[in-house]
Amino acid sequence: MIRKTILLIGTYDTKNAELEYMAQCIRAQNGAAITMDVSVLGEAEQATDISKHQVAHAAGSSIEAAIDASDENFAMQVMSQGATLLTSQLLAQGRFDGVLILGGSMGTDLALDVCQALPLGVPKYVVSTVAFSPMIDPSRLAADIQMILWAGGLYGLNSICKSSLSQAAGAVLGAARAVEAPLAKHPLVGMTSLGSSCLKYMKILKPELESRGFELVVFHATGMGGMAFEHMVSQGRFVCVMDFCLQEVCNHMAGSAINSGPQRMLSAGAAGIPQLVAPGSVDLLDFPGWQNVSKSYPDRPTHAHNRLIHCLVSTPDERESQAREFVQRLQQAPVHASAPVHMILPEQGIEEWDREGQDLHDPVGQGAFVAEIKRLLPTEKIDLTSIDAHINDAEFCHTVLAIFDRWVAQGIVKQTKLL
Repeated sequence: MIRKTILLIGTYDTKNAELEYMAQCIRAQNGAAITMDVSVLGEAEQATDISKHQVAHAAGSSIEAAIDASDENFAMQVMSQGATLLTSQLLAQGRFDGVLILGGSMGTDLALDVCQALPLGVPKYVVSTVAFSPMIDPSRLAADIQMILWAGGLYGLNSICKSSLSQAAGAVLGAARAVEAPLAKHPLVGMTSLGSSCLKYMKILKPELESRGFELVVFHATGMGGMAFEHMVSQGRFVCVMDFCLQEVCNHMAGSAINSGPQRMLSAGAAGIPQLVAPGSVDLLDFPGWQNVSKSYPDRPTHAHNRLIHCLVSTPDERESQAREFVQRLQQAPVHASAPVHMILPEQGIEEWDREGQDLHDPVGQGAFVAEIKRLLPTEKIDLTSIDAHINDAEFCHTVLAIFDRWVAQGIVKQTKLL
């Protein structure tokens, strides 16, 4: 087995014992460790492979400048910038196979930046005293980041915190050994959806796209999934985007924590990727199941999907606002003949529970949304195909494939995989 190397990052002035313990765990399992010190005030008990001075210098600053600022937030951001840049450089040089970062709130702040700079497939583990805390903005979480609570680890080694530290060391090393790099053999198509009980088009489209020589990658649009989708889109990983579940934008507009940040729907246009768009599930506002929203949204039809997600139905006025927001976001893309935007509008419904006879059937709200979309589209940037069908009907998939096949024939959708 090829020996794997883990980049170990932390403040070696105050957490040397904990960091060294994890390094020993990695080495005991026949792994190697590269150590990076991101402390500011104190000195490491022993030399690290990358010193704090090298980290600050990489950020175009110095430890002295960080100290003289008398602002711990500023100082840590200097170290975060330097650590992120050096980590990216080390990865490009093939120097490590996974990263393990230790920290309290300060170290976790830095860790989130470092992990976001690394591509999908590089194991990223963070041992944190604030793991899973609501203070962590979900938009800062890398798509495949792993966190473990540093229980009992605020000060010094003990039998409790060693359990977390040793688990993390073994986990990142095991992941580095086991991970299969995401190297696609076929051109990738990125798609958004919800669970197959709500939106069903992927069941038809996946085998159809595969028969055409493409690989379909479906993202669960429940916040983190949309962020991962946008991140990969921004990297230009897809030859075409099928963004058929826009609900996260509606959640963001409503102030729900189940959203994928302000950049949702913007990355494909900026990256010049052709987009097929449909308003799947935009009639629903998702809120965390633990969040009592009945006081803020009284007298609304609801759907308790499970204990994690409760859905509220948008009002007709909200549906019109959502339609305007979608069009506005799509229009921000530069006009580019090789990256068209085409919206498919299923007039009979946009998720399984809004069919006639189902609990969330709302012809007034759906009618308001359809009318507003038709009023705004098409424009010079966005084409519109309206169909007298439900999004879960076969006709929707047939429409998608007809447009996709035309784009392939025109050379808009490339039939060669991207790097």
